[in-house]
Amino acid sequence: MNLLITGANRGLGLKLTETALERGHRMFAGVRTLPPGGTLASLIARYPDRVIAVKLDVTREEDAAALAERLRSEGEALDVVINNAGVLLERGVKLEDLSTDAVEETFDINLFGPIRVAKHMFPLMRQGGMLLNISSEAGCLSNAYDGDYPYALSKVALNYFSKQLKAHDKPRGVRVFAVHPGWIKTDMGGENAPGDPQVTADGILDIVEGKTAVSDDLYFINHRGEPMPL
Repeated sequence: MNLLITGANRGLGLKLTETALERGHRMFAGVRTLPPGGTLASLIARYPDRVIAVKLDVTREEDAAALAERLRSEGEALDVVINNAGVLLERGVKLEDLSTDAVEETFDINLFGPIRVAKHMFPLMRQGGMLLNISSEAGCLSNAYDGDYPYALSKVALNYFSKQLKAHDKPRGVRVFAVHPGWIKTDMGGENAPGDPQVTADGILDIVEGKTAVSDDLYFINHRGEPMPL
């Protein structure tokens, strides 16, 4: 399958890219700047025919538009799009001290980014494809808590956008889910996180490959394909 993932050079995005390549998929790895370095560069050297780094800063609609035009001109189609790029700003900051600039930046990446990507990539998706928005349990209305205001609010909105997308492209059968990856050891999750990003990556790819069956009635699930509270 052809997969496009945003934020592919670090954290869960990098682990998803690496695991998908090991499973034999072809990857368009979205990064903010080219050429990529670190582990992603090593993956490109190891799988030169199956991973292509593409410039995709999700805060820049022109990046999404240019990538879509490039893929279209090259006759490419996408089976899976994973909106993974995200930020967690103002963690632990009280409402009285909250920076509204940080709220705006968070929404620009965590919500508007997936909107930009979906807008330009949906026309390139194959019948029966899948779009996953990496969300969080922080986006559960029933789990509202006093903290992480920018992140939690952006994920609530992302969950709703995911449900809207299910209705938008229903005639072509593109399946859309918001996915809670768990609290995992990444730059965002921190070293104290109990979860293993490899376990999450395997779970998400099992959903993508159909090894884990997920009801189309759901729109917010965890990485095991189980329904999340709303």
